[in-house]
Amino acid sequence: MAFELPKLPYAYTALEPYYDAQTLEIHYSKHHNTYTVNFNKAVDAAGLEGKTAEEILTSLDSVPADKKTALVNHGGGFWNHSFLWESLAPNAGGEAKGNLGSAIKAKWGSFAAFQEVFSAKAVGHFGSGWAWLVVNQKGELEIMDTHDQVCPLTLGLKPLMVIDVWEHAYYLKFKNVRPDWVKSWWNIVNWDKAEERFNAISG
Repeated sequence: MAFELPKLPYAYTALEPYYDAQTLEIHYSKHHNTYTVNFNKAVDAAGLEGKTAEEILTSLDSVPADKKTALVNHGGGFWNHSFLWESLAPNAGGEAKGNLGSAIKAKWGSFAAFQEVFSAKAVGHFGSGWAWLVVNQKGELEIMDTHDQVCPLTLGLKPLMVIDVWEHAYYLKFKNVRPDWVKSWWNIVNWDKAEERFNAISG
């Protein structure tokens, strides 16, 4: 079965004023849709029909070299964006609570300290890419970034939340001022979803 563009879990206007409707609509219906279409083509070319995106992205070493780049780029683009939409929510933001909130404070000393480090990683990322909060291979929380559409699953990591710092993700509203996008993004982080992911990994 071919991969399909997942349904956006909220209206285009739902994340206003922090994420404008025009950018969200273009980002989802144009960029994400294009990755979805091209991922299907890459899957067909590699003979990987019937596998999940997660299965494909975690076994790229077994893919022929001439098929791998398309799967990294378009498979990562498909999965990363699907993950992104669920990582955002209206009436969200604030501080992480629950088990994840406790783990963040244990690792960085305070939520504010974590926020500062994460923001610096997102703002400082050179070029196109993403900043992530993940559980690493040691089972510890880690802030990291990936370039272009590299997916943390391919690196053996388990992502909890993410910000897209490709310019197309924010340019219409924030122009070239990425720090303003990062500051705004904190108001729409879906910590409930991040907590659910963390508990599923930890449990």
